[in-house]
Amino acid sequence: QVFSSQLRAASVLVCVSGLTTAAKSSPIRSDRKKELLSDDGPDLQDFISGDLSERSKWAEYKGNLKREKGERLRLPPWLKTEIPIGKNYNRLKNTLRGLNLHTVCEEARCPNIGECWGGGEYATATATIMLMGDTCTRGCRFCSVKTARQPAPLDPNEPYNTAKAIAAWGLDYVVLTSVDRDDVADGGSAHFAKTVSHLKERNPQILVECLTPDFRGDLTAVERIALSGLDVYAHNVETVRELQRYVRDPRANFDQSVSVLKHAKKVNPTVLTKTSIMLGLGETDQQIRNTLTELREAGVDCLTLGQYMQPTKRHLKVEEYVTPEKFAHWEKVGNDMGFVYTASGPLVRSSYKAGEFFLKNLLEKRKAEATVAE
Repeated sequence: QVFSSQLRAASVLVCVSGLTTAAKSSPIRSDRKKELLSDDGPDLQDFISGDLSERSKWAEYKGNLKREKGERLRLPPWLKTEIPIGKNYNRLKNTLRGLNLHTVCEEARCPNIGECWGGGEYATATATIMLMGDTCTRGCRFCSVKTARQPAPLDPNEPYNTAKAIAAWGLDYVVLTSVDRDDVADGGSAHFAKTVSHLKERNPQILVECLTPDFRGDLTAVERIALSGLDVYAHNVETVRELQRYVRDPRANFDQSVSVLKHAKKVNPTVLTKTSIMLGLGETDQQIRNTLTELREAGVDCLTLGQYMQPTKRHLKVEEYVTPEKFAHWEKVGNDMGFVYTASGPLVRSSYKAGEFFLKNLLEKRKAEATVAE
């Protein structure tokens, strides 16, 4: 959660497994909801703020921030957040109901829902759409998404139907993401590209970000999306180089992820590239700094850093709750390194308020260029 933000954005995380059948219940609805809301990880009440959530009292928190062997850390006060409800929240909720869509935000009771959906003075509307179903072919140790070797086939009508739904929302910025689909020959890259194409045809002004898998390092798949007409190419390295095999599926690795980001920039120099890192998995400060340096040297433009949260007891434990002050430190480090923007905070996620950061920095850049021209 970035406290100094000036523009406001509304973010909606929507699981779309073929919009024509989105209203149907999937197996994840009941089982996964119980799992996500169990005592194994933080629930909604853990996030709702009490007296300790006031920033002036954060220093009074005496709980452990680094995990000892056999210990499960308590949620610190800066991860407890108010749940504001406003006009934008109600508008988006009603629109979703009209389209018969359901959101992970609601079903998993995400603590960001009030702020993200609520928007603000500028009411910049952003949506994050998950393509290609809700079942991943990989099993990263930090992620609670359902996995299978052979998920359901892709819905060929999904790119068109997704674009149609987004056009009905009247959005300013959309993030298209997906599960890994190693069972599909091109990893689903053509599916991504078609969705972008349909979106731009319906609304040339809409800003499109694709948060993609690594496609097993297939640079042809990367190129297909990078040249599809998108504005931001995002792919997450997830953690520092040293923790890759511990945190991610063995089929993923740091160099492969960096090659995706580098190739996207190579074939489309005007596209913004973006990645995200989770903190609190046991990484050191030097490892974080080295990782940021490698990413910047690879030409990555945008960076987000957020707190890792353990979804269930079967997933990696939180090794450390990083303080807001430390996140602010890394934001400064990122900006000093030359990233177009660095969004760093405990509740920041890879697509959290994406439109806000993109638009803010784009406007600032254009203003600076206009000043130089004068």
